[in-house]
Amino acid sequence: MEGFNVGEYVNQMALLLDLEIRDEYRDGVVENFERISAIANLVNSFPIPEDIEVAPVFEP
Repeated sequence: MEGFNVGEYVNQMALLLDLEIRDEYRDGVVENFERISAIANLVNSFPIPEDIEVAPVFEP
């Protein structure tokens, strides 16, 4: 996502949640959020036709 700074997001969320992320883990946390962002962008960019109805109950 253009303009989305994952490192800054991790910093802000850690502050908001009062969560200490130790230095040795921070890079891994940022990398995982970058992966999550890429997956979310892929899912959100998938076109859904207007005539699709939401299933009332999920049954596997």
